Amino acid sequence: MLMELETSEGVEESEKQRSAPKRETPSRMADLSELLKEGTKEAHDRAENTQFVKDFLKGNIKKELFKLATTALYFTYSALEEEMDRNQHHPAFAPLYFPMELHRKEALIKDMEYFFGEDWEKQVQCSEATQKYVERIHHVGQNEPELLVAHAYTRYMGDLSGGQVLKKVAQRALKLPSTGEGTQFYLFENVDNAQQFKQFYRARMNALDLNLKTKEKIVEEANRAFEYNMQVFNELDQAGSLLAKEIVEDGLPVHNGKGDVRKCPYYTANQDKGRSCISRALLLGQVCQHSH
Repeated sequence: MLMELETSEGVEESEKQRSAPKRETPSRMADLSELLKEGTKEAHDRAENTQFVKDFLKGNIKKELFKLATTALYFTYSALEEEMDRNQHHPAFAPLYFPMELHRKEALIKDMEYFFGEDWEKQVQCSEATQKYVERIHHVGQNEPELLVAHAYTRYMGDLSGGQVLKKVAQRALKLPSTGEGTQFYLFENVDNAQQFKQFYRARMNALDLNLKTKEKIVEEANRAFEYNMQVFNELDQAGSLLAKEIVEDGLPVHNGKGDVRKCPYYTANQDKGRSCISRALLLGQVCQHSH
């Protein structure tokens, strides 16, 4: 479920900057894309160094855990895209509304059907950490829509970068079909050139009519999004530890990745807490949001 961080791109850009140092003009430093890049560097690095992310990049991930990660992504993007749809005409977000190019919910539904079967909605629920992220996304979309760009930037720009590396890692580690089943999330069929689209998206971000105070709030919200993502990663890491055990405490076999995911000890624990994202609002299309 990785928050696909802009790893490769960040390296390329930093190398270019070292080899050809440029003096940043005040106007360039006030660009929202630059403020976000600089202002989230530390959080970005911390997220990259969570155990779940490091294990994933090494190909050390089991199908059961990947299914849980995909579930978290489904709820996250459902929430995010519901709020983006709600605010598609808001002046602080409208220029960044690209449902055909970016939206991931429909792709994630295909992945959920592949992993869980046609009745997947009856088998899954939103985890505790993902639920908190989702709630924040809905709060922003409904009360502070000018901050929605922080969540869109954090997710989609990374998906177009490191996400493509993660797709190959997942296909290799989990022996998934090269034809894309189970990894539709990473496929952006309506984006011909990811690098060019990211540049275009950043230009749109920089053209938003926002004062410096609002831009700083957006950077703060992006850092908050990274924190939510790290909480989801840590939760997945804990789930991975449980799933790695051959036998759970009560002597029942651990969930084998087939059938009802609620038999997984991770979800059983959360069920006991009454944590569920399958609310009436979600069933109407609301998105249970996710990460950095």
